Amino acid sequence: MGKMFNTTGVCRPDKHYMVNIDERLGKIEALIGQGAYFTINRARQYGKTTTIQLLREWLSGRYIVFSISFEGIEKEVYAGTVPFCRRICRLLYKRASVRRDGTEFISEKLTAQLEQMCHRETNLADLSDFISALCIQAEKPVVLIVDEVDQASNQEIFLSFLGMLRNKYLNRDEEPTFQSVILAGVYDIKNLKLKLRPDAERQYNSPWNIAVSFTVDMSFSPADIGGMLKEYEEDEQTGMDIDAMALSLYAYTSGYPYLVSQLCKIIDELVPQEEGFGTKAAAWTNAGLTEAVKILLTEPNTLFDDIVKKLADFPELKKMLYVVLFQGERIPYNVYNYAINMGYMFGFVKNHQGMVQVANRIFETLLYNLFISEEVLDSKIYKAAALDKNQFIRDGQLDMELVLERFAESFTEIYGDAEEKFVEENGRRFFLLYLKPIINGVGNYYIEARTRDMRRTDVIVDYRGRQYVCELKIWRGQEYNQRGEQQLIGYLDDYHLTNGYMVSFNFNKRKQVGVKRIEIDGRLIVEAVV
Repeated sequence: MGKMFNTTGVCRPDKHYMVNIDERLGKIEALIGQGAYFTINRARQYGKTTTIQLLREWLSGRYIVFSISFEGIEKEVYAGTVPFCRRICRLLYKRASVRRDGTEFISEKLTAQLEQMCHRETNLADLSDFISALCIQAEKPVVLIVDEVDQASNQEIFLSFLGMLRNKYLNRDEEPTFQSVILAGVYDIKNLKLKLRPDAERQYNSPWNIAVSFTVDMSFSPADIGGMLKEYEEDEQTGMDIDAMALSLYAYTSGYPYLVSQLCKIIDELVPQEEGFGTKAAAWTNAGLTEAVKILLTEPNTLFDDIVKKLADFPELKKMLYVVLFQGERIPYNVYNYAINMGYMFGFVKNHQGMVQVANRIFETLLYNLFISEEVLDSKIYKAAALDKNQFIRDGQLDMELVLERFAESFTEIYGDAEEKFVEENGRRFFLLYLKPIINGVGNYYIEARTRDMRRTDVIVDYRGRQYVCELKIWRGQEYNQRGEQQLIGYLDDYHLTNGYMVSFNFNKRKQVGVKRIEIDGRLIVEAVV
């Protein structure tokens, strides 16, 4: 059986198409060589477990690596010191008892001692003494890696365990201990105290303040993606433009590992079965990628399920994302802001030129769809579009000019008397609510991040392989409007299009509501004024 794209469990270079992460592993080893203790805290499905697995193999021969995981540990283990220390010993013993190539991982005496500690009244002091004995007798530096620490992050005993490791680190000149300890999870360890306290007592007292910053970039660059696609192309011979496809995948995902691999998996396995494709050669095109994005956004997966859950658990984060997306608020990035910190830690947002920005185009569209879905039952503008949706498709293609005409009519009828502030804050939401039932199930849309603010934003609509650029803006006078038209022309050039679309929310009482056509430099702009 040949290789495949994998998005479940650990990726293996011999079984899966995957990005080469040797450079990252080298950087992590450099931290270990410095004796650093650190946390690999990245969002869900960001390649942490695969990185740990490959790191353990990478370090083999130069270090003794105990790689354990807290995944699946039952609650009773955290009930007290003894059951917790016993489980830690059992996890260490499981690793120590493995023999590879006939060689011992650690001495038989230490292995036997570990086994005994799994059954007796072991406490943190006993565990600390064993760690010292282990590191004294070991022929190589000893590294401890703990994956899935989030599973234990609400437990006081785990914080005590971290405190013991911290104390040994601080006294390591006198008391031998691990060369390096690596904790892997979503939550930054400094937030563990935060999670244990009620909202009114949030604070960042960390049991792990000895940790150095982990700055290794684990996202996939276009070059990383291209290397993976090159290996795939050598096997499949699809004739794809590797560099162009890598750039397109990056444009949608910003290198989020799961999203990159899942889109590749969908293109490889599902898109060839869709109408209009039929072969892998046809699937590995821009049209195939657009189809894969549509499939990804309409099918449930564990990552998207987790995003929805986090928004329910953190209403401040949800509110911040809403105002960024629908109201165009430019929020300065500040890691000490609770909502921003949570959004960054979960991988929802990033720091873009000092401002909060949704992390990637896929997440942005997912969030737009989610927020819109919560409003459709009570939305008059959505219902207006749903009633007329069939008239907007002609010969299988979207008639965007007619969409603008009908939107202008419906908007004026429903919201014509609304206050200026209300329309400013909700204009783009109204347009997306109107657009949603028209393209739903066939097309996609996303927001051009470079233009999203209070005054203007560009919506890019993909429908059956064709793209439509539509600028939404608040009317700020004729001069500002002309600048907007020129900017739209520039985006048409970027997308190699001749027709563009514009919706102007105009609060001038003498405005002329309706749709007009404007020709500029051989380009046609259809503008709806509402």
